[in-house]
Amino acid sequence: MERARAELERADAMWAAAAAAGRDIEQIVSFWADDAILIPPGHVAIIGKNAVREYVTTSLKIPGFRIQWKTNRFTIAKACDLAYGIGTNEVSFDGGNGSRVTSRGNAMTIWRMDKGTWKCVVDIWNDAPHPSP
Repeated sequence: MERARAELERADAMWAAAAAAGRDIEQIVSFWADDAILIPPGHVAIIGKNAVREYVTTSLKIPGFRIQWKTNRFTIAKACDLAYGIGTNEVSFDGGNGSRVTSRGNAMTIWRMDKGTWKCVVDIWNDAPHPSP
């Protein structure tokens, strides 16, 4: 179990670093399974690696786009073949009026062991609640 957790934490950290760098679309997409499902806030489900690649490509073209996340907790099935992670994220980009737009949120990922490698099969995130005035 500890080996599976270490491998999953390493995969998630490598994925987060690749996404934060925002340069290599294929490296970023490689962490999702071929049948992955993304459910971003305000969007319909994005299903399959080709659709995921298109979503990532479009996102990276947004001026000033940047994403980062931290998975705070992983829970791994006893068989070490499925897991889920809970964490937080931050997305920012350049606004139309020259200001920076930042959205913070919560995220849940579901991972599956696929040919000896952890792959994300479900990736869901939402906007964090806004603080009360």
